[in-house]
Amino acid sequence: MKKIIDARGKQCPIPVILAKDAMKEEKAVEIVVDNEIAVQNLMKLAKQKNYQMHSEKKEDVFVVNLTKEEEQSENIIEEPVVCQKDALSKKIVVISSEVMGQGDDVLGNVLMKGFIYALTQMDVLPSCVIFYNGGVKLACKGSAVLEDLKTLESLGVEILSCGTCLSHYGLVDEVAIGQVTNMYEIVERQMLASGVIRP
Repeated sequence: MKKIIDARGKQCPIPVILAKDAMKEEKAVEIVVDNEIAVQNLMKLAKQKNYQMHSEKKEDVFVVNLTKEEEQSENIIEEPVVCQKDALSKKIVVISSEVMGQGDDVLGNVLMKGFIYALTQMDVLPSCVIFYNGGVKLACKGSAVLEDLKTLESLGVEILSCGTCLSHYGLVDEVAIGQVTNMYEIVERQMLASGVIRP
């Protein structure tokens, strides 16, 4: 039986993750996407999982069929999902708070969540996102933006959090994504960047 997935409007890595989950139960998967980047990444997944792939463009969508080939080896190496996207820019994003703007923290939380989600939808991404002061809480367990940060990381964006800040807030063991960095690197990254975005 063939599993059919409609992934139109979904950005990488979501189409790949949906296909990968379906492959656990079905030997034939059809996934509909609306961009060539998704097709390229599904091709990589098919090769990794030993599936045959056939892609057909129909009007403004691509219909991708993945079919399980005969087992050749049980020693297939599982690789992490890494999506291809347009080249990263030399701009970086620096976030110093859990909230965006001043006035109302509830609104500020909503705005920050929207800002980070919007980053995942950009055609050109920043090379890294740096968190310091209260902003480090966004990269820790329980953060409302953790899934979007994972998406950014899967697209090649580095996620960096200030170690001094994590220590100050008692969050050193709570980091859920990215790497811990120091003030020297934070300053160096900003000096070398073509632009620094501060929401």
